[in-house]
Amino acid sequence: MTITHLLINGENVAAQDKRTFERRNPVSGQLVSTGVCASTQDAQNAADAASRAFARWSATGPSERRELLNKAADALEASRVGFTQCMVNETGASALWAGFNVSTAVGILREAAAITTQVTGQVIPSDLPGNLAMALRQPAGVVLGMAPWNAPAILGVRAIATPLACGNTVILKGSELCPASHRFIVDAFEQAGFPAGVVNFIIHAPEDASAVVETMVAHKAVRRVNFTGSTRVGKLISLMCAQHLKPALLELGGKAPFVVLDDADIEQAVDAAAFGAFMHSGQICMSTERIVVDTTVADEFCERLTSKARELKASPEGSPIASVVDMATVVRCNALIDDALGKGAKLLCGGKASTTLMAPTLLDHVTAAMRIYSEESFGPVKAIVRVNGVEEAVSCANDNEYGLSAAVFGRDTARALRVGQCIESGICHINGPTLHDEPQMHFGGVKNSGIGHFGGQSGIDAFTELRWVTLQTTQRHYPF
Repeated sequence: MTITHLLINGENVAAQDKRTFERRNPVSGQLVSTGVCASTQDAQNAADAASRAFARWSATGPSERRELLNKAADALEASRVGFTQCMVNETGASALWAGFNVSTAVGILREAAAITTQVTGQVIPSDLPGNLAMALRQPAGVVLGMAPWNAPAILGVRAIATPLACGNTVILKGSELCPASHRFIVDAFEQAGFPAGVVNFIIHAPEDASAVVETMVAHKAVRRVNFTGSTRVGKLISLMCAQHLKPALLELGGKAPFVVLDDADIEQAVDAAAFGAFMHSGQICMSTERIVVDTTVADEFCERLTSKARELKASPEGSPIASVVDMATVVRCNALIDDALGKGAKLLCGGKASTTLMAPTLLDHVTAAMRIYSEESFGPVKAIVRVNGVEEAVSCANDNEYGLSAAVFGRDTARALRVGQCIESGICHINGPTLHDEPQMHFGGVKNSGIGHFGGQSGIDAFTELRWVTLQTTQRHYPF
């Protein structure tokens, strides 16, 4: 078995202290990858390398950056088979989800390549005679991107693609749950021919996370930090960044509400709810977490959704529903089920699990007294809340600390849109699932779901410095 090494200044390196960690398949327990344990010195070296490479990379023209990003997209696409198998082995994901990861990540790289000529500024009228005043966007410096395990290609590429397109150098901090999968991304940039030090890669043992991350955040050349992961860890990253006055872009947890109004197309709503709730076993930040359904259509909706959910069988091979990432997820979801049933919820399908192959589970008649009403399951266990009318639906949808994605279903699209506009979320889809992503879209949440946005002009704004620059074209008069 090959060892996943660090990449620092274009060289594959072992950790300073030679330690390694293991990742095992969550279903079989088989050892599937070994990663080196970066030390704080390794983290310092990666930031130093990115800092040295910044001057040259930031001066490259948009055409050169575009060409290299497109080559990286080609290389990642060519690695589809290997990446898919690696991701399935490390995270227990289905081949369907792993393949979608590659396709979307390639799209993100293509979109990043396209925006290299969109890093623009503006001329601002000045009251001072002969003064040409400009707002310019320039590369910020070194960008630290931290990606999670649940969508390693998508979120790993997203963490660094736009920063590179804007002329920054980067460090990708991979997840200890999928070190080899995240290394596939870095290999694609290497194969594309990015100069040494422009793209660097760090992985570490779980117990070293705080020290390694803080070393990089504190480095004077690191000017931007982006993190995708849990709200709990995101808050720690935010505090760390605040101590060093570093801007942080945070994409965190979610409790996406799926609202079914009294005039919804039930068949369409059921299909969208099942997809949003159970794709990748519900381990996506946009996954449908709370289904809010009007009582007038609740019985029909629940009957149809239950029937569809029962058809979905968790399997390590050939099923769109595969394993969850670890037994900790099983323990958490089992506890949510016990709590809900103990407080009066009705189990429609599925139930507690003893392995990571968890059955899609629906709990009806969920109330605010139950943990699953407000806690993110990040697994295939979903709550159904029955409400009376639009006002209760909106109140229920907003009754949680998160605000990433949401969905509203109703045939009266004008009314459904008005409902969507009342929901506190960064993303809302009318007559579509909560689970939807496109590279060019502004992606981000509100409340405890994060700060800032990836994608489109938002990504350019996040990873560049806005400067006011003036050119005095005539002689200027001074009062003394």
